[in-house]
Parts: sequence; C-alpha cells; structure tokens
Amino acid sequence: MVGFDEFSFAHIFISITFFIVFGIMAFTIIKGTLQWSKNNNEPLLTVPAKVVTKRSNTRGGGNSSAHTSYYVTFEVQSGDRLELKMNGRDYGQLADGDYGLLTFQGTRYHTFGRHKKESSV
Repeated sequence: MVGFDEFSFAHIFISITFFIVFGIMAFTIIKGTLQWSKNNNEPLLTVPAKVVTKRSNTRGGGNSSAHTSYYVTFEVQSGDRLELKMNGRDYGQLADGDYGLLTFQGTRYHTFGRHKKESSV
C-alpha cells in the first residue's frame, strides 16, 4: 500500500492516546481547582438540618486498591436538599433522621452538631 507505514500509524495512535489522557487529566485538575476556588468564595453557613439519606461509592478493588467516597443528603428548613461529600469517620457517626446544625461552605462539608431532641426542620 502506498504511503502506509506501520511505524507512522503506531506513532499517531500513541500521540492521540497521550493527548486524550493528558486532556482528561488537565480537565480534572482545572475542574477541581475551580470548585475549590468557588467554595472558598462562598460564605460559611450554619443552618438547622436533617439527615435525609446516606450513600457511599466504592471504586477499584480486586487487583487494585479500593477507594470509597461518602455522601450525605441534608434537608434544611426551606425544604431544599443538598448532598455533601465527607470523610468516613463523620459519615459513620450520622444516621438517617438525625437533626442538628449543619456547617458547610458551598459544596464543602465542615461539621454537623446533632441535637438530642427532634426539632422542626
């Protein structure tokens, strides 16, 4: 075949793969940095809230290490709900139906101080 060279095809394939992987990494870093910056510009709020539900997402395992992300959905007085990512220790101390004061900044969870009595949220 005229003009077809296996070496040039492999070189082009490797180059395209490199740019795709590099592009995905750059996008992830930029997206994370923008979210971090946006959270820093948001006010630190403390509001009465109720734990509505909890969930976790585990990736990896098998022949690679596993990573688990923890999320809790809170409902505030207005009825609005927000899902916040948190560490496993805080996640384990919360139960569905808990009432308390939620402190957060944008999408960043800070603390949840549980109340012993049920309050109207």
